[in-house]
Amino acid sequence: MLSPLAKGLFLKQGGGGVASRSGLFRTIESVVRQRCPRCHGGRMFLGWVRMYAACPVCRYVFEREPGYFVGAMYVSYALAVPTLILVAVLVHWLWPNWSGLTILGAALPLFLPLAPIIFRYSRVIWAHLDWMVDPSAGSGY
Repeated sequence: MLSPLAKGLFLKQGGGGVASRSGLFRTIESVVRQRCPRCHGGRMFLGWVRMYAACPVCRYVFEREPGYFVGAMYVSYALAVPTLILVAVLVHWLWPNWSGLTILGAALPLFLPLAPIIFRYSRVIWAHLDWMVDPSAGSGY
């Protein structure tokens, strides 16, 4: 028996229980394109930071309750730490004689422009994870 998370990853929505890897690839594509977790067509963001209240295509409510996106902070942390480490390694590779504190000081301003991108993707990933676990909630207005 598959867990709800596994069903969301490997089964097509409405596929009648027939296992398919295309569900996983469709979800990944939807995350990369920042689309709705339910219909995979509607945009989640109006601008850089402002989100739609609901999907413009299927009316799936993105923020189902106050504080819903607090969980996205964990996803943001999981995206930000490796990204900052990667930037610091790149700085260290370019200037190997610098001290660790200097490398971190140089890496931080290079990392800051990536913060809005990490913010957006953390919310998109969180919404998709939530949809995989509980697709019945957030059905619309």
